[in-house]
Amino acid sequence: MTRVALVPGCLALLPEYASLDDPVDELRSACLAAVAWLGEDVRVIAGAQGARVASSLLAEVGTAPVTSGEAAYLIVGNGSACRSEKAPGHLDPRAAGFDEALGKALVTPDPEALGALDLVLADELWADVGPIIEAADLLRSVGTVAVDYDGDPYGVRYWVARWAQSA
Repeated sequence: MTRVALVPGCLALLPEYASLDDPVDELRSACLAAVAWLGEDVRVIAGAQGARVASSLLAEVGTAPVTSGEAAYLIVGNGSACRSEKAPGHLDPRAAGFDEALGKALVTPDPEALGALDLVLADELWADVGPIIEAADLLRSVGTVAVDYDGDPYGVRYWVARWAQSA
């Protein structure tokens, strides 16, 4: 059975951004639980920033990414960063609809809908969906879906989700 997890490429998850008061405690807990659930052999699908976050999370649970053999998959990506006036990309009224469609495609899961995402709009909304689209085929024949986190702290839409493929 193949396991797949999604975590956001949130830089606040990196140790160098840690502080005495963790601003993303709930998100961090959900990410660490999802990464631990994947097991020891994990292949990462992420951009440069996401790869840093993935390596850090994997190290925290005591494993490292692999590049060959049977493995679970850790996808690093997120929705728009334009959900509020203080968001990195500032408020964009298109963000809510984009994130709603993305969230529905992740929970369903719907690889075709993920593949049909508007990449120009995603870029305008500062959404890191490239790794999600790249990994969309992994969500075929999924038997179970669990969403461990669904929120938009700081105006950025994050999900932590886990999928287990049917045998």
